[in-house]
Amino acid sequence: MESPSAARAPRIGVVVITRNRRERLLHTLDRLQSLPEAPPVLVLDNASADGTAAAVRARHPAVAVRVLRRNRGAVARNAGVEQLGTPYVAFSDDDSWWRPGALALAAGLFDRHRRLGLLAAATRVWPGGRSDPIDDRLAASPLGVASDLPGPSVLGFLACASIVRRSAFLDVGGFHPLLHFGGEETLLALDLAAAGWGVAHCPQVVAHHRPDPGPRPGRLVRMRRNELLTCWLRRPWPHVARQSACLVREAAGNPQAARALVGAFPRIPAALALRRPLPPEVERSVARLERAGTAGGEAR
Repeated sequence: MESPSAARAPRIGVVVITRNRRERLLHTLDRLQSLPEAPPVLVLDNASADGTAAAVRARHPAVAVRVLRRNRGAVARNAGVEQLGTPYVAFSDDDSWWRPGALALAAGLFDRHRRLGLLAAATRVWPGGRSDPIDDRLAASPLGVASDLPGPSVLGFLACASIVRRSAFLDVGGFHPLLHFGGEETLLALDLAAAGWGVAHCPQVVAHHRPDPGPRPGRLVRMRRNELLTCWLRRPWPHVARQSACLVREAAGNPQAARALVGAFPRIPAALALRRPLPPEVERSVARLERAGTAGGEAR
C-alpha cells in the first residue's frame, strides 16, 4: 500500500530558466504560483546580473532558486530536472506559464501512456491568446497517432510548452550541451525517439507564451548553427554533406549564414566525437517529415 507521504508527493513540477529578465520572470511566477495544482517550481538563473535571485526570494519565498555561475543556456534545464525530482517536469521560460488545470491533465496522460516521454502542448501567444503557428504544424504531423500515445507523433516542439517524463529525459541526457541555445528541441526529440520513447502533440494541454516583442539578435544565426550541428551529430553522412555544402554556398552571400558557419566550425570535432546516428526507423521518420515540410521545431 502506498504511504500517506507518497500519496501527497507532487506528480509534476515546473522548471523555469531565466537570464536578466527579472520583471518578466516575476510575472511568470505570479501565474505559476496561482495554479490549482500548486506544483513545486524551481528557477534556474543563468548567471543574471539584474538581481533576479534576490527578487524571486523576496516575492516568491516558496519558489526554489538555483543560481548558476555561468550561462548554461538550455542545458540549465537538465540541472533543474535532476534537482526537482518529480516524475514529470514541465518547462517554462521567464515569459511563459501554464493554463490552470493543464499540468494535472498532462500528468494523467503520462500515467496512462507509459511510453510517452515528452508531451508537446498547444501554445497560446499573448497578448490576444492566438495559437502559435507551430500548433498547426504539430497537429498535421504525417507520422500519425501511435496506439500507445495520446496524440500525433512529432519530432519537434516548443521548449516552453513541453512536459517530460523525468526518467526518459535523464535517460537520453536531456538537452545537448553542444547546442547551448537555439533549435535544441529537435535534437532532444530525436534522442527520445531513438531510445524508444514517444514524443506526442497533445493540444488539450495548453501553455501561454508572452514573447518579448523586441528584436532577438543572433537568434537566426544560432538556429542555423545548431541545425548543422544536429545534422553532424545524428544524420547520415550524405545528408551531412548536402547540408554542410548548402550552408557553405549560402554563406558566400549571406552574412547570417556566414556567422552560423563560423559558429559551427569549431564545434564540429566535438560533434564527431559525440556522433550517434539515428536508428533506421527514426531516420525514416525524419525523412518523412522533411518531405512533408514539417521537420524540426521551434526554439527560444
